[in-house]
Amino acid sequence: MFETILRVPDNVMIDGQNADRNNISSDCFTANGVTVRTLPEAEGLSVLVQADGTPVSRIRLRWRFSEKLRGQVLGDAWERAYADLEWKNISPWQTLPWYILVSRGPETVGYGVMTRSGAICSWQADPEGITLKLDVRCGGTGVELNGRTLRAAVMVSEVYEGMSAFAAACAFCRRMCLDPVLPKQPVYGANNWYYAYGRSSREDILADAGYLAKLTEGVTNRPFMVIDDGWQQGRYKADGSYENIYNGGPWLPNSRFGDMGTLAAEIRERNVLPGIWVRLLQDDLSGLPDAWKLPAGGLDPSVPGVLELVRETVSRIGGWGYRLLKHDFSTFDVTGKWGVEMGWEMASDGWHFADRTRTTAEIITGFYEAVFEAARPFGMLILGCNTVGHLGAGLMHMNRTGDDTSGLMWERTLRFGVNTLAFRMPQHGAFYDTDADCMGITAGIPWEFNRQWGRLLSLSGTSMFVSVKPGSLPESQEAELARMLRDNAVRCPAAEPLDWQENGLPQEWLLDGRKESFHWYEPGGLRVGCANGPVWEQVWREVSAVLDKYNAE
Repeated sequence: MFETILRVPDNVMIDGQNADRNNISSDCFTANGVTVRTLPEAEGLSVLVQADGTPVSRIRLRWRFSEKLRGQVLGDAWERAYADLEWKNISPWQTLPWYILVSRGPETVGYGVMTRSGAICSWQADPEGITLKLDVRCGGTGVELNGRTLRAAVMVSEVYEGMSAFAAACAFCRRMCLDPVLPKQPVYGANNWYYAYGRSSREDILADAGYLAKLTEGVTNRPFMVIDDGWQQGRYKADGSYENIYNGGPWLPNSRFGDMGTLAAEIRERNVLPGIWVRLLQDDLSGLPDAWKLPAGGLDPSVPGVLELVRETVSRIGGWGYRLLKHDFSTFDVTGKWGVEMGWEMASDGWHFADRTRTTAEIITGFYEAVFEAARPFGMLILGCNTVGHLGAGLMHMNRTGDDTSGLMWERTLRFGVNTLAFRMPQHGAFYDTDADCMGITAGIPWEFNRQWGRLLSLSGTSMFVSVKPGSLPESQEAELARMLRDNAVRCPAAEPLDWQENGLPQEWLLDGRKESFHWYEPGGLRVGCANGPVWEQVWREVSAVLDKYNAE
């Protein structure tokens, strides 16, 4: 029988010091002028932190179990997944962000925190108990609460019996988020990044939109044509040649794209819905104050002027007529790290936001709120990318849950597409709709492999976006792709990875009530040395070697 943590913890540490408790029944712990209290609420067990003049950085709550904890363990990721999600043995040195599932025979238990917590939360499990780690820092230094009581987290825990670990994971994700915002119908379409990689123009986008319209002709639920990185000033040199170095703002069009409102209208004329990509916390070309910038190079979302700039940008894009906004890079722009580099904490020590009275979690959530509220009057759907899903649930309709797939490197699609689709599927429809990233179609990936990835996406119940150059496919493959998009346009049950507890790259899936098997491996198996994460130098070397050839064909 699994034991509960919805009780007063057995031990509390505040910034490395054991906290004192007045008596055995007290729910208050104090150390160094900081008080931590656990309080039962309707949602779960709240952790409240109060301090006057003492900055607070890290809090650890520990529950000891009377019986040894046994089973397989699954946690989440700090932001996107990087082929690092899988069921594992219990290991005390594992950091498990946001929630932990322990499966043993017919039982699965979930230990987690409600979404949009006031702290960056992670778990550790060992045979003798469970530890919750609360990072309440402001960036990389202690938060200055100044007498304020911080609601750092609301812990939840449930035991599920007589159901699969997958069904239990889905139920537990629904338990952690009570207010998701979800699209009214499936969101799908095209994004030309994985065949063009930013080398694009107004004419290219309109050709893509026309091709997408052809592939989905007669489908009532219309697809989105998402304009990716490359439309903004700074992406092309004055002579119109492509510049691959800077992908920040200002978020105004370059000469290759022209008036963005007119372009949105022209996409609509092709019976396709316009969407657009943006990096809201990066702008080195507009002469913004240095006080608005963080050490990592991004804009500081704790500064009121930065949030006002974010709202203005989102409103301008909504006014142009775009109805899907994909905002990207914000976690990297704040922390200077990708999720694969974060280890046991999201942020490094030694820096802070301008507003030192709020935690990193509160500031990131405030940024998501600003984007969501600015988009609301225009009816724009929000697709987060490089976002912290546990903080963005309820503030984004969709979330890109893994690192980039590829139109050139099949192994990236396996690592960051198939793995994330499987292990973050329980979040689909519970936190937001999930997007496991594109089906990138070029001659660099044999159709026999892409066909499988496309079929899995199309019947997964999640969003499906494709990158395909108009006219590049033979008629038979074009017909298959059209069928995939049409299947994805209709709501179907979420796909279930049947072998996910024994395979980090699941091959057995339940798709719309039918069991199907997939064969992901090339004849030589997986290649050695594929970039495990956004190692951009390696990615761009491989892309540049073949990109001109594919675009010329």
